[in-house]
Amino acid sequence: DRAAQSLLNKLIRSNLVDTTNQVEVLQRDPTSPLYSVKSFEELRLKPQLLQGVYAMGFNRPSKIQENALPMMLAEPPQNLIAQSQSGTGKTAAFVLAMLSRVEPGNKYPQCLCLSPTYELALQTGKVIEQMGNFYPDLKLAYAVRGNKLERGQKISEQIVIGTPGTVLDWCSKLKFIDPKKIKVFVLDEADVMIATQGHQDQSIRIQRMLPRDCQMLLFSATFEDSVWKFAQKVVPDPNIIKLKREEETLDTIKQYYVLCNNRDEKFRALCNIYGAITIAQAMIFCHTRKTAGWLAAELSREGHQVALLSGEMMVEQRAAVIERFREGKEKVLVTTNVCARGIDVEQVSVVINFDLPVDKDGNPDNETYLHRIGRTGRFGKRGLAINMVDSKHSMNILNRIQEHFNKKINKLDTDDLDEIEKINN
Repeated sequence: DRAAQSLLNKLIRSNLVDTTNQVEVLQRDPTSPLYSVKSFEELRLKPQLLQGVYAMGFNRPSKIQENALPMMLAEPPQNLIAQSQSGTGKTAAFVLAMLSRVEPGNKYPQCLCLSPTYELALQTGKVIEQMGNFYPDLKLAYAVRGNKLERGQKISEQIVIGTPGTVLDWCSKLKFIDPKKIKVFVLDEADVMIATQGHQDQSIRIQRMLPRDCQMLLFSATFEDSVWKFAQKVVPDPNIIKLKREEETLDTIKQYYVLCNNRDEKFRALCNIYGAITIAQAMIFCHTRKTAGWLAAELSREGHQVALLSGEMMVEQRAAVIERFREGKEKVLVTTNVCARGIDVEQVSVVINFDLPVDKDGNPDNETYLHRIGRTGRFGKRGLAINMVDSKHSMNILNRIQEHFNKKINKLDTDDLDEIEKINN
């Protein structure tokens, strides 16, 4: 569930991610000079806004902000399609753009932000409240299902955040919002948005009601073809900011496999390795929730302190487990693929594939393998991946993974355990 994954990333990111991705800028007008900034002062923000930015703990613009903010704050306003992962400061960037264009003295909606879900809308709302903290007249309304207003009522809040269906109702059927007065239209998490039935069509209908000079800003973590087509429908004449694909590398990660005959043997082998791996922190990946639950319970019974993370937990519960793991309260996290993407815990130096990653047809899932073991060896450190093999079939899967990455995976011997302890120390 993309929306849940996105919310999880927001909840566990207390600060910006130091990304090494290069930013590629395609300007609407290639002849105009390309501005980028290294400080927030260069943007000549209103003093109340600069105060808000610093109060949030931003000292200097992130990579995406360096290029996006000068475009978003330019006069006349410019449209933007931007690719940005969670933790790159994009919410703060478009919130700055909205707050820069708002006239707090005018008591009607001037900025409209679409989010895929109520929970994601709340997260954006928190950033607006923090950054707009020094604007006492600034008010925020949530256009979400369940927020019932009287028919014929007009909204006096200057910024409205909501989900596409409710925002469309408020603009057309219920007429709470006059779309012709909207100055900035933000479409956040476009890739998550179009994965939801109906959202794409509703977003396009809202965009068509807005004035021609309304500034359109669209953000997406991925830029698949479907997202591109959608973005180009809702954002005319855009500037485009893309992240150049960073080649994920396995060069800093040592990979091993352990031969077993069945699940119980895998468990015993894991217990033998356990002492060597828990010097730092480890993540253990299972194929199903059931196996993850069983494994966490068995390890606990053996007296090991482990945390369990799986898909049926509420997003907030997952975030709390990740926080405890990040703080080192638990050394080992047992999880399913829910966790393979986007969770950066610097101390993770070992990843164990209790089950090898396969797709729904039982073929090797190379991308998931890369994401899983990519939790280690991050930030230039050495890391370690151990794969549990319990049948001819899983050995075949491992061989195909080796061929795909053109990397030899060695059999784990007792001597290697000393090597593992060295890596962890």
